[in-house]
Amino acid sequence: MKFRVERDALAEAVAWTAKSLPNRPSVPVLAGVLLRVTDGSLQVSGFDYEVSSQVTVEVQGDADGAALVSGRLLAEITKALPAKPVDIAAVGAHLELVCGSARFTLPTMPVEDYPTLPEMPASAGTVDAAAFAAAVAQVAIAASRDETLPMMTGVRIELSGGNLAMLATDRYRLALREMEWNPDDPEISLNALVPARTLNDTAKTLGPLGGQVVLALSQGAAGEGMIGFSGGTRRTTSRLLDGANYPPVRSLFPASHNAEAQVPVSTLIEVVKRVALVAERATPVLLSFSADGLVVEAGGTEEARASEAMEANFTGEPLTIGFNPQYLIDGLSNLGTQFAVLHFVDAFKPAVISPAGEDGELIGGYRYLIMPIRVSR
Repeated sequence: MKFRVERDALAEAVAWTAKSLPNRPSVPVLAGVLLRVTDGSLQVSGFDYEVSSQVTVEVQGDADGAALVSGRLLAEITKALPAKPVDIAAVGAHLELVCGSARFTLPTMPVEDYPTLPEMPASAGTVDAAAFAAAVAQVAIAASRDETLPMMTGVRIELSGGNLAMLATDRYRLALREMEWNPDDPEISLNALVPARTLNDTAKTLGPLGGQVVLALSQGAAGEGMIGFSGGTRRTTSRLLDGANYPPVRSLFPASHNAEAQVPVSTLIEVVKRVALVAERATPVLLSFSADGLVVEAGGTEEARASEAMEANFTGEPLTIGFNPQYLIDGLSNLGTQFAVLHFVDAFKPAVISPAGEDGELIGGYRYLIMPIRVSR
């Protein structure tokens, strides 16, 4: 194998592929990225038996072939190279990399020991790349990071005709985003539980590319199945989580509300961040709503307290409710609008945050439910 490639294209491809490699691989070869040159194209691949990543880069190929090298090391090296073309060649049990006057020799691993990447499942449809990336970012923040509850670490994707819905919850908050997409089958009805980290990383990468993202699902997607995403020259596949017993979380959204507040998003985020400086880790911030506006308060150790008032349009009986400050900031930060509307039933039931226009009209198909923290005053 021997080829020449532009530094930026190589560095970007290797960095994206290496990002999904396991920190503690079960076998050494899974820490590698596979470089394969065929007919002037370089495929950079990574696979850990759960997630596969592959990107294609155009190169000047002198000799076809393949080599397997440490992914993280190659990513660090290519990122640090000077802005010049890179010449790469497989020589015996090593990979030689030359860029300008910089020269590296890396040991290779046996290509024959590397697992075969799974094929992409059958296409289910397409969705706008930028809109998909924004939607995933809104939902993935609510997924749990507790690996002892694998089901809660996923994002549930629901495909029903031309509607695509994504849900995630860690039991303390719930995010739901609905959007339009272009199904191959107008009568499609499928659900899939995708690892949130994989989905988020993939969407972040494919979003800036623009165009359409192809969603591909294997049969039996609700159980042991696979999902694939492709856009441009990149493709990712992932095994699905078992979502057969995923709880009916949509029922958590209240059917009605007794109070409503319209707030400027950036102002509330700044106020919560300032006031929360005195709060201990498990201490909530208190939001007191009335016809006069909003007061945000928090207390910490050794009598440390903070409060700040801000404008808010509130309708309903005066209400004081406590939230985890980081969960509140997460929900507000991903609305994508200048204003938010908060709906309340009472101080002890979940509140729902939605993006809104200046006139208070709800925008888009996003809802963020956050559980209150009971406080004694």
